This record gives sequence, C-alpha cells and structure tokens, in this order.
Amino acid sequence: MDERVDERVSERVVERVDGVLGVSPVIPVVVIEDSADAVPLAQALLRGGVGIIEITLRTPAALAAIEMVADQVPEMLVGAGTVITPSQVEAVTAAGAGFIVTPGAPDGVLRAALGSGLPLLAGASTITEMMRLAEHGLGAMKFFPAEASGGRDYLAAVAGPLPHLRFCPTGGITPATAPSYLALPSVACVGGSWLTPRSAITEGAWHEIEALARDTAALR
Repeated sequence: MDERVDERVSERVVERVDGVLGVSPVIPVVVIEDSADAVPLAQALLRGGVGIIEITLRTPAALAAIEMVADQVPEMLVGAGTVITPSQVEAVTAAGAGFIVTPGAPDGVLRAALGSGLPLLAGASTITEMMRLAEHGLGAMKFFPAEASGGRDYLAAVAGPLPHLRFCPTGGITPATAPSYLALPSVACVGGSWLTPRSAITEGAWHEIEALARDTAALR
C-alpha cells in the first residue's frame, strides 16, 4: 500500500475509532458457540446499558453471530475480534462488523484492516509495537495481553515517553482491576469477558448478563 494512501486511510479510521472507545467503559469480549445466542445476548447487554460488543473469531459461529447482531440489533455496535488474516478482515466487513480488533499487527493484516475503512483497535504489547502503530496514524490501540504484559503499571510507565497514545487494555482484566486501569488518563476503556460468562450464555441466563452490564456501565 502506498504510504500516502495508507496515511489517508488511517486518518479516516482514526476519526471513527474515538466513537468506539467512548461507547462503554468496558467492551465485552465474547466467544459465541451458537449463533442463535447472539441476538438475545446483545439485547441483554443493551438493556444493561452497554451498547458495544466484540465477538471473537474463535468459533465457527462467530461470523454468523456478527451478521445477526448487525442486522437484528442495529442499536448495538458489534465488532469482530481475534482478526488475524486479511481474508478474515474481508469476511467480517461483509458480515457487517462495525469495528475490527486484532491481537497484533503484522503488515498484511494491518494493511487489510486499514483498507477496510472500519475503526481499528490493533493489538500491541511493546513500546516498539505501539510506536509502529502510531506511525500509521493509530493513536488508539489495544494493549494485549494486558495483565501478562505488565498490567496497569506498565501502561502508566508507557505514558511517560508516549503521552499521546490511548489504550483499550484487554486480557486478564477483572471487575476488581478494571477501575484501576480506567483511572489512567491514557486508558479510554477496557476489554473484558466477565460480562458474558459462558455458563450464562449456554443457559440463556440473560437477566444475569443484563445485571453484569448494568454494574459495568456504572464504572464511569
């Protein structure tokens, strides 16, 4: 991709990523085993005050789940997570994803994601990776895996040399640790799986997920 084109694409992506980061203090990171669960899950989160969901491409049901939420729950901003190949970028774009989340940012995936025009939260865990994403115009990114990579203290230290960057830490964050991350000026939101326990999804305990969402929405 021509660097000038890459720069223009990045500008459009950056303009829209702030809208993703501002929806909720926590982005629910979800693994869907049965696409039929996607719509009632999204509706339960909405009732609890959380208007965003990241459905990870870790199961065969994920693409259908993204498409169903995008089509049937338009009030919910649905994103695709664990996007690791250019072909997956094409697939989630066609499915109606509203944003893309990657665990890392190799050249092929980064170019494809930027070229999609969708808001992108690309993963980074080292200062070099963060600086590389910033060179592409991405001032906001996913810090992953957050706890295993140094956690809150690491991000606080990063803010010294890189005060212009904003983060969505994801990986190992709990309801107990989320507030300490959110207290950092560089943290816009966090990603967490505790809002959507697998057992609650399997059992259709949507009231439980609604209550967890309500508690989460009150974090900020």
